Amino acid sequence: MRTICPQSETLGTVTPFPHLPHLLFPGEKPQPLPAAPTSQDELKRIAAHRAVDLVESGMVLGLGTGSTAVHALDRIGDLLRCGVLHDIVGIPTSKKTEAHALSIGIPLSDLDRHPSVDLSIDGADEVDPHLNLVKGRGGSLLREKMIEGASKRFVVIVDDSKMVDRLGCSGNSVPVEIIPFCWGYTLGQLKKLFAGECGFDARLRMTGDEKKEPFLTDNFNYIIDLYFENGITRDLNEVSDEILRLTGVVEHGMFLGLASSVIIAGEDGVTVKNKG
Repeated sequence: MRTICPQSETLGTVTPFPHLPHLLFPGEKPQPLPAAPTSQDELKRIAAHRAVDLVESGMVLGLGTGSTAVHALDRIGDLLRCGVLHDIVGIPTSKKTEAHALSIGIPLSDLDRHPSVDLSIDGADEVDPHLNLVKGRGGSLLREKMIEGASKRFVVIVDDSKMVDRLGCSGNSVPVEIIPFCWGYTLGQLKKLFAGECGFDARLRMTGDEKKEPFLTDNFNYIIDLYFENGITRDLNEVSDEILRLTGVVEHGMFLGLASSVIIAGEDGVTVKNKG
């Protein structure tokens, strides 16, 4: 019995295995989408499927975490099952991604055995005009940054609501992963670091029905969420260095200069922004 591989859908139209020429590069007009109500999840799926067009058999892949990345995982699983892709090895950026990838038949490994990753595909919480990112609001920022930083190419998939003028200006947090030991001290040091920022706040992320338990990352660390009323107005590299110099800080959710390309799905179509 012949296996029929699922086709890549685009809001009411069906395009079998869309490839990169259908994406947009600088100077090109957006690829129009059919006139139909477009949910945020549909836009995420469109961007994810376009990114998977970059995947080739034999690759080592960084497998992202989150609601956008799961669409890429499912598409890779489909292509493996129907034989379009083979000899793929995935390195998951979280325990949740690991479980999902195993459930759909993606072979897994880690950076110890595969220290060079051919391609990582992941979502982002914010993308600025220079392709700097905020990631990790789901709590997987450390593993994401390790794997995506080890990648030859890192492709980010987002819907157009994630595009911002500057990092931190969406009203959502910039996460910082810290060790649990004396977390209150580390929180205080982070507050001192941004004491002059108008409207700045920093809070320990809590979880549970009554939000009484600290959120734990896959590495059993805590998360401090930083909030900026007008976004981060200072030099991002300087801010990054200042945060990382604080004892007790493990990593932060600013991904600076790591993205190779960003695939953006919006009502007007799919576009690509490339680094440089």
